[in-house]
Amino acid sequence: MFACLDRARTVAGPGWSRWLVPPAALAVHLSIGQAYAFSVFHVPLTRLLGGDAPAPGDWPMTATIWTFNLAFFCLGLSAALFGPWVERSGPRKTMAAAACCFAGGFLVAALGVALHSLPLLLLGYGALGGMGLGLGYIAPVSTLLKWFPDRPGMATGLAIMGFGGGAMVGSPLAMELMDAFRAPGDPGVWQTFVAMGAIYGALMAFGAVLVRVPPTGHGPHGAPMDAAMDPPRGAGPGAAPGAQAQATVATAANAAATTAAIAATATAPPAGLTAAEAIRTRAFWLVWVVLFANVTAGIGLLGQASPMMQEVFAASPHAAAGFVGLISLFNLVGRFVWSSASDRIGRKTTYALYLGLGMALYALLPATAAWGARGVFVLACCVILSMYGGAFATVPAYLRDLFGTVQVGAIHGRLLTAWSLAAIAGPSAVTYVRERQLAAGVAPAAAYSLVLYALVALLAVGFVANALVPRARLAAPTVRTERSGVRSGAPTPTPWAMLAATWGLVLVPLGWGVWMTATKAMGLFAGG
Repeated sequence: MFACLDRARTVAGPGWSRWLVPPAALAVHLSIGQAYAFSVFHVPLTRLLGGDAPAPGDWPMTATIWTFNLAFFCLGLSAALFGPWVERSGPRKTMAAAACCFAGGFLVAALGVALHSLPLLLLGYGALGGMGLGLGYIAPVSTLLKWFPDRPGMATGLAIMGFGGGAMVGSPLAMELMDAFRAPGDPGVWQTFVAMGAIYGALMAFGAVLVRVPPTGHGPHGAPMDAAMDPPRGAGPGAAPGAQAQATVATAANAAATTAAIAATATAPPAGLTAAEAIRTRAFWLVWVVLFANVTAGIGLLGQASPMMQEVFAASPHAAAGFVGLISLFNLVGRFVWSSASDRIGRKTTYALYLGLGMALYALLPATAAWGARGVFVLACCVILSMYGGAFATVPAYLRDLFGTVQVGAIHGRLLTAWSLAAIAGPSAVTYVRERQLAAGVAPAAAYSLVLYALVALLAVGFVANALVPRARLAAPTVRTERSGVRSGAPTPTPWAMLAATWGLVLVPLGWGVWMTATKAMGLFAGG
């Protein structure tokens, strides 16, 4: 019954356009990227019993933050553990499993909210949903790199930027649904979880159905490699004898060149290190520290974005949701822009910018709170989150430069353990320090200052680690593709209507998210 999910059933046939694969990846990443908007649920989850204000028995925010922490911990853990299975099973089966875990996590979490059971909430969204995050995160990345061997930086950006922009859709969607389901004494959280599980499950299923892996001999622009074996123009049965003779010589030369290229590829030594070899190098652990420092700082800010805006600048919940969506927009754009820039200025220089500029901006944030400069605070956070997203999009290329392409996917999965630990360290540090500061009588507007300065010190550690990373010396990646019979001649073009429909299915909700984000973000600068 599930044979349609097998890798062999997902090999693209003649005429399949590689531009149909990015919408499949975006459908999955826009869905699981909703996790970045979970902060909009923090306040409602602390008022499930009290309604408009916390009541005895309500969960404290120090408890609900663990839902977010656990989800991202399980993301990194599942990416590291299931990486080999993902490569064996293919993107369709992986995306389908991710959809079941992520949508199912929403449903289990909804039951936990309805029953006011914190373990069920953590098990549902945190553990089960977190596994969906990890599987959904790594499946499209590898597939897009295979489809776009001529543009690996762009492919990485396309795969990962959707995850960064997921909150831009998820944040306003959650607010609209909670407003629709809200009733006296009921903030509408569990109903919203059910609705979002159904919506995201359907969108991820669309991505799983659409995705394909490239066939053997797929060229950068869709032309099959064995097209070199086809007779040149003018070599048909009706051609002149001289033309036929020239065509025969040309065809033989093309065939010989193609055979030699295939043989050279088959006998070439591996381009780099295996995952087991890479993790025994100093360079791997230096990059691990770099990623841990950058992610801990960024995810700590992102996880508390909505409460921070409400407490420090007295913003309304809808304006705070607009802030979450706005920084998610920069998270999305930064993944594509910064990763593309790294192709020109180098990965090491790019990370030096992330960490050096990040230190200056994090040190500036407490001052903006003291001055009441909401606009400066928002702009600084937008730049910070663009670099946070850019770090994720750039790190696969950084690993490729350092360790080659033999097992870069497996190496990437193991590096994401830094994300797992950062997902606990960042939000937990921000939340617990805030609670202790408030308990000590510090004003809400100043409660985040101490932890922000601590994050500056952490970024300084990452900056030093990045400076110690050796310069890359390995070659560009090779490309592995799948068998799908013999193909020759020019590929049949995919109908424009199909391309437009598939892209529209992901761009319409993304456009709605941009519009809602822009509308609500206006309140950040207008005092809303």
